[in-house]
Amino acid sequence: MRSLIFALALAAAIPQAHAADLIGFWDQPQHGGNSFNRLPPDQAYFDALRGYGATWVRLSYDKWKPEKRDFLIGSADKYEGLVAADVETLKQVLDRADKAGLKVVIAPLSLPGMRWAQNNDNTFDGRLWADKARWTEAAAFWRDLAAELRDHPAVAAYNIVNEPAPEKEGGLAEHASVAEMRSWYTGNAGSSRDLLAFYETVIKAIREVDPVTPVMADAGWYAAADAFSYWPAKLTDQRVLYSFHMYEPYAATSAPNMKRDKPFAYPGNVPFGDGEPQKWDAERVKAYLGQPVEWADSRGIARNRVVAGEFGCMRRLPFCTQYLEDVLTSLDAEGLHWAFYSFREDAWDGMDYELGSAKVNWKYWEAMENNAPDPVKRKPTPEFEPISRRLAAGK
Repeated sequence: MRSLIFALALAAAIPQAHAADLIGFWDQPQHGGNSFNRLPPDQAYFDALRGYGATWVRLSYDKWKPEKRDFLIGSADKYEGLVAADVETLKQVLDRADKAGLKVVIAPLSLPGMRWAQNNDNTFDGRLWADKARWTEAAAFWRDLAAELRDHPAVAAYNIVNEPAPEKEGGLAEHASVAEMRSWYTGNAGSSRDLLAFYETVIKAIREVDPVTPVMADAGWYAAADAFSYWPAKLTDQRVLYSFHMYEPYAATSAPNMKRDKPFAYPGNVPFGDGEPQKWDAERVKAYLGQPVEWADSRGIARNRVVAGEFGCMRRLPFCTQYLEDVLTSLDAEGLHWAFYSFREDAWDGMDYELGSAKVNWKYWEAMENNAPDPVKRKPTPEFEPISRRLAAGK
C-alpha cells in the first residue's frame, strides 16, 4: 500500500503530457485553407477540405452569430470573460475539424479594444494601439481562451490577432522603405504601437495556462510580407510561427481592380504602396516573398516556423490562375507553410476558386440574405488547380 501511495504521489508531482502539444506538426510544410464563414462550418465542409489533401485550416469565428455583441469576447469595448455559449459553439466546430483529420489555427479578427472593421460599421478600430492599458484585457482574453482550448487535439496554434495594424494611425506609410520602418520602430519601441511588446505580453499570459501550444504572430501593417523588416529580433518564446499574408500587388489582385475602366494586369506595371508603378511578375513576386524569409534567416528562425497565413486574388480576374501559380511556386521553393484564402466562403465569393471565373449563382446571395446555409455546389476548376494540385501532392 505504501508503494502504491508513493507511486500515486510521484505521478501527481510529475507534469502530465499536454494533450495537444502540436509543435511537431509544423516541422514539415503544411498546406491548408482559410475559413472565414458567416455560419459555423459543418462536417461536410471540413471533410471536403481534407479530401483535397489539406492538413490544416485557419479558422476565424468573428462572422458567426454571437450570444452578445462580439463572438467569444462579449464586447470588444469591455471584456468581462468568455461567453460560455460561444465557447461551446467553437468547441463543436473544432470537434468537426478534428474528425475530418484537420489541425486548426484559431485566428481572431477582433480582440478586446480592437473590433474588426466589418463588425464596426467598416471603421478601423485602433484603440488597442492607442492605449497600452487595453493590452491587459486582450491578454486576459487569450489567457481564458487558451485555458479552454489547450487540451483540444485539433488546435495547432493560436494566431494572436489577424492582420494587426498598429502602424496605420501611427505615422508609418504602408510599404515604406526598410530604413523608414526601422526608424519608425525605434521611435515607437515600448509604446502602445510596439507590436513585438504586445505579442510578448499576450504570449506571457497564454503561457500561464498553456505552456506548449504554438502561437502564430502576424507581421504588422495587415500582415504585410515586408513588415517583419523592422523587427529587431525574434520573439522570446520558442514556439512561435511567424506569419505574413500575400495579396501584392494589391491594386491588381483586389476587388477594386475589377471596377476600373482599365484594370491593372498581372504581369504588368502596378502601383505599390505610395510609390510609382512597378513591374510585377513571377520574379517580383519571388523577390517580395523573399523578404520575410531573409528576415527569418537573419534572426535564426527556421523556415518551418514561417507561414504564409493567407494569399489570394479575385477569382474572376483573367490572370488570377497565373498569379496563384507564381505565389505558390515561390512559397514551395522556400519550404513554407501556407493556407489559401479562402475555402467555400459563404459570405463573400471573391476568392472562392471552386466557383471558377463566372458570376456566382443568385441562390448564394439569397441564402446570405436569409442567413441560411450556402446551397451552391462547388467543383474543381482551372482557377483552383494551382492550389488543388499541390494539396493533392501532399496526400
